[in-house]
Amino acid sequence: MLTLYLDASELDLDFEQCLKLANAAAGHLLGEAMLLSFYDRDRNLESPAGVSECHVGCATPGWQDYAENRGGTLMVNFERGRHVFCYRPI
Repeated sequence: MLTLYLDASELDLDFEQCLKLANAAAGHLLGEAMLLSFYDRDRNLESPAGVSECHVGCATPGWQDYAENRGGTLMVNFERGRHVFCYRPI
């Protein structure tokens, strides 16, 4: 999976603002894109919920593994894992 790293810490963007930017980047890079999974470190929230339960101690987080196994080709990573969004082309 290709990763686009964005450091927007000086802008103090919240999750929703990062999601909007990630959606725009995915649309630009992939054409039509579908959000498969995400991770929000601030709230310790992942989607789909619970995908990391069976990945305790694994090098790959559950939300990333979920996306990779469903055709994910792009990860948009804000501020070294603060907010991460995984996409696949439609």
